Amino acid sequence: MTITTTRVPGVRRVTATLYGYAFLTDFVLLYPVYVLLFADAGLSVGQISSLFVIWSASAILLEVPSGAWADAVSRRLLLCLAPLVTAAGFAVWVLLPSYPAFALGFLLWGAGAALGSGALEALVFTELDRLGAAGRYARMMGRARTAGVVGAAASAPLAAPVLAAGGYPAVAAGSILACLLAAAVATRFPEHRDTDGGAGSDEDDLGWAASLRAGLAEARTVPTVRAAVLLVAAVAAGWGALDEYTPLLARDTGLDTATVPLLLLLVWVGTTAGGLLAPAGERLTTRGYAALLCLGALTLAGGALTGHPAGFVLVAVAFGAFQLATVLADARLQARISGPSRATVTSLAGLATDVTIIAVYAGYGLVASGAGNAVAFAAVAVPYLGVALLLIGRRRNRSRPRPAAEPAAVGDTAPATAPPA
Repeated sequence: MTITTTRVPGVRRVTATLYGYAFLTDFVLLYPVYVLLFADAGLSVGQISSLFVIWSASAILLEVPSGAWADAVSRRLLLCLAPLVTAAGFAVWVLLPSYPAFALGFLLWGAGAALGSGALEALVFTELDRLGAAGRYARMMGRARTAGVVGAAASAPLAAPVLAAGGYPAVAAGSILACLLAAAVATRFPEHRDTDGGAGSDEDDLGWAASLRAGLAEARTVPTVRAAVLLVAAVAAGWGALDEYTPLLARDTGLDTATVPLLLLLVWVGTTAGGLLAPAGERLTTRGYAALLCLGALTLAGGALTGHPAGFVLVAVAFGAFQLATVLADARLQARISGPSRATVTSLAGLATDVTIIAVYAGYGLVASGAGNAVAFAAVAVPYLGVALLLIGRRRNRSRPRPAAEPAAVGDTAPATAPPA
């Protein structure tokens, strides 16, 4: 797709703002040490685990309502508020380090995540579509995910010296500063609520309840949108949940704890590569996309079951494949939404992903407790093979010629072509 020269500055503004926002929202110095903060405050492992449940539950409960709010009011406003709410949670942690404060902080962090989820994808796609550059969405979101990975990776080496210099308050201050900068960057997002043509033409000024109903109706009644929502959840949840367990898998290879981050760096590199490959991934057919999922599943299982540090090369390949598959699934969803509640529908995909992740957490715990982390990783890989087979099966069903109502001459009926994945 080509765009006119006068629209290039608009695309550049969206791009630069998106990448900066993605980097800053994940540049959180508390990431590698917040569990230590909880433990040093006297919390037990059970209490810490309950905090994670509170975190997930808050995001799930607020995911879809916040998407409807973004559609009804302003997506840019919610993107500004999201990091501010998260920053408030970090402040509570260090000002009143106790279980109730940690629970409140996680509620605020979950709320911040919910405010940004759906609103970001909807705003970026709508603005690109207004500029005649919707075809750039997948590559831009792939690079934005990469910027987020780089932000999280960059926070790890900085957390140690900041913690040594000023303790947990200093680490929290750095995290809050990143959130404030993210909110400032979000104000640079363009937002045109009243657009002519393209996806933005359906964005009437609906109220919150009407936006919610419209989004739910589109996801429920439009088969292609419903399938795209389910695909996002099926692809994003498995490897998204496994990301929390990669340190345990790394330690099981026999390396000492100090060396574990080196293996995790491999995984981050693979994830980064997957996001950057989005432009090439857009050329994949349905079978190519299914093959991508199979590649991720086989390399994930194979790498985990080796029980050797070298196996993490395969795990990195798997995470890269799943990152690319997730970006493409999101792009597919955005391309299929045509109603006025784009953020609401996108939030429904986020809700389905979060619920599936919790199910993966539960299943992983059961398998890992009995058979170990390597087998649990391999078990999570199996559903990806099922999704790949389902996609191929649907592709074949759509390609079959429909029976004619009356006998027709040979060659009168041509097979219908299926839309690309």
